[in-house]
Amino acid sequence: MLNKITSIVIALIGLAMLYMGAKLLLVGGSPFYAVMAVGLIATAVTLYLNKRIALSLYAVLMWIVLAWIIYEVGFDKWQWIPRGDLIGVIGLWLAMPWVVRPLFRANGAGERRFHPFLGGTVAVMIALVIGLCFYDPYPQEGTITTARNASSADVAENNWTAYGGTTNGLRFSKLNQINKDNASDLEVAWTYHTGDLRDGSKDATEYTFEATPLKVNNALYFCTPHNEVHALDPQTGTLKWKYVPEKDRSYLQQHQTCRGVSYYDSSTAAQNSSPAQPAATNAAPAACTRRIFNATTDAKLIALDADTGKLCADFGTNGIVDLHDNMGTVRPHALMQTAAPLVAGKLVILGGSVMDNGYNSGNPSGVIRAFDAETGRLVWNFDPANPENTQPIAAGQTFPQDTPVAWATLSADLKNGLVYVPFGNASPDEVGTQRDPQSNTEKFRDTLVALDLNTGAFKWRFQSSKHDLWDRDNPSQPSLLDIDYQGKKQPVVILPTKTGNLFVLNRLTGEPVYPINQQKVSTEGGITGENFSPTQPVSALNFIPDPLSEKAMWGITPFDQMACRIDFKSLRYDGNPWTPATEGGSIVFPGNIGVFNWGSVAIDPERQILIASPVRLAYKYNLIKRTPQTEEERLFTKENSPYWNENFQGTYAIHIQQLSSDLGIPCIAPPWGRMVGVDLTTGKTEWMRRVGTTKNLNTSFLPGRFPIGFPMGMVAHGGPLVTAGDVVFHGATADNFFRAYDINTGKLLWQTELPAGGQATPATYLGNDNKQYVVIAAGGHGSLGTKGGDAVVAYRLK
Repeated sequence: MLNKITSIVIALIGLAMLYMGAKLLLVGGSPFYAVMAVGLIATAVTLYLNKRIALSLYAVLMWIVLAWIIYEVGFDKWQWIPRGDLIGVIGLWLAMPWVVRPLFRANGAGERRFHPFLGGTVAVMIALVIGLCFYDPYPQEGTITTARNASSADVAENNWTAYGGTTNGLRFSKLNQINKDNASDLEVAWTYHTGDLRDGSKDATEYTFEATPLKVNNALYFCTPHNEVHALDPQTGTLKWKYVPEKDRSYLQQHQTCRGVSYYDSSTAAQNSSPAQPAATNAAPAACTRRIFNATTDAKLIALDADTGKLCADFGTNGIVDLHDNMGTVRPHALMQTAAPLVAGKLVILGGSVMDNGYNSGNPSGVIRAFDAETGRLVWNFDPANPENTQPIAAGQTFPQDTPVAWATLSADLKNGLVYVPFGNASPDEVGTQRDPQSNTEKFRDTLVALDLNTGAFKWRFQSSKHDLWDRDNPSQPSLLDIDYQGKKQPVVILPTKTGNLFVLNRLTGEPVYPINQQKVSTEGGITGENFSPTQPVSALNFIPDPLSEKAMWGITPFDQMACRIDFKSLRYDGNPWTPATEGGSIVFPGNIGVFNWGSVAIDPERQILIASPVRLAYKYNLIKRTPQTEEERLFTKENSPYWNENFQGTYAIHIQQLSSDLGIPCIAPPWGRMVGVDLTTGKTEWMRRVGTTKNLNTSFLPGRFPIGFPMGMVAHGGPLVTAGDVVFHGATADNFFRAYDINTGKLLWQTELPAGGQATPATYLGNDNKQYVVIAAGGHGSLGTKGGDAVVAYRLK
């Protein structure tokens, strides 16, 4: 009876596989699943008839499947899972004595409990799987050997005074008390809870605690998702003061986050200013000699006394500059600030963020504005629509709408008096039928721009993506340093992009230092009236993921892998990152989360080593044609997210979702997150590794969070930190862990589980107790589904 039941189960599995295998065949996919299904059905029939040959048939099927697996994916154990897990489990069951014995007895062969062919096959397969547990073909082993030399770069030392450590955005510290030899001895120094938690019924889905704390003025400063500002004692984590604005909760807020605050000290501002920078109009009063600036999600620039947390009454209007000024009519939640403003000398400089794909037109300007740090007076503005006129806009006038925005933190070269602006796209991001190719707006789309720090005057520009139809914003703070590339020292700016390029440019001229090629891309298809750029720039230093193929599709069973294969064969994919969105659906790889995002990269300027954590995720883009009847109607809801990609009054809305199976598993095989070490003197990637595990994943196919940490390589949203101790610190992964790595080899030195998702970039500093601390925000990321919380955790050596 047991064998009858077993045969029926195998038959049902075989029939289901034959059905899906036939669907895959019809879209031009692999025939192998249909072959596998025939083998399962043949096994089921002969087993039902009590034929001993059923076991031999299944052993042959297992060898055929093994050969196919090795042919498709080699010895990558993670890619063996969907191809072989079900076949292996069935084989193990069929090799059990309670299945074997009745078959031998029914065929007059006595009391045999073991089938040599099938049993031997299963034993070999188990030995192979065990062996693969100790082998991973993906990591690239290597060692960076560059020596540590003096650098002219302004870098963080005992303090962490700006979002990226200093205004050059390197995320590097000269501290070396914690080093690669003792990092395993780190322990928690203190934990602080902000109390600012997400209200699930009112707050945005993308509610994220992404702040990088500053350590300066003998205090630790950071902001929370609701733009509270907290000041802590750096050694104990006890609260000194906090500023709590009125909370405007709304689930329609696209991004509810604050990545950092900025610090200004009037006593040192003059020495940190470019020589030509104008003096402040008024001397700072004693009450606000030192200031914390916070740019908020409701578009305000707030100045707080760094010692007390009280508003600086002489800045703007009672401590606040309303960034809606001169912006014209702004729809609710359409204008926001998520990045830390740049404090450069006596100026506070910032761009802004708008709601992607909210409306076809009428989106707020992407103007860059520089304010006097002491009065809040507008000193200059760089408007992408009118780049020649940087004089402060007159009262009552408005900046033209629908221009590119720069939502990341800016960088500044104080010595040379330059500020670097990483402009992104202008909404709507994926539809360009109404763009004017000759306009200034198009020229500044996805463009790194160098401006005169004192006047905002244009110096040079470099376009990282042409006619962007994929939401390929420049999302990262640029990094500034000098490198000895091929034996020649050059001042460079490094720009990470969503496509995966790392453009290395001369920061004084904008000329490429690393070679850039123009890759030809398809200009066929798409929607009527769309114009495509025939080429796209590709840097010699890039982490653009390898093109997808059908065999790169993944899953945890043959069925969800087949579903992914069917999707892959049914959707448009040109084999490169520039496949246009279509009404029928396209695969965009990498998708709008990008290879690099706001976490940027970290660079040791003394050894000229770059550390990055590139992401590999594919997305489905579907354009939905609007009609006059629907142009004002909502097409998306919270349930069929993303509900802000409506592009009201436009010709198309867009639906973007990760290319994943019905179980919520990414369709592309892991790793989805990597860490790399690059020698900038040669441009060579010396090592690469998977980063992050499956532990704590919020899964749709299991209740709760996944309990086992398989080291597949997980998505990381947040940036690395490097130190002169040759240590890389990195949280960001979707498993809630915080880790330390050897910068030379990528070897894991230490890890600890955080109380919530650590989707943030850490900072480090020296306390008054002469101990080095490393601190990270752990509050989770709503869109990634990591555990939410409100913790800031500091670590030091035992």
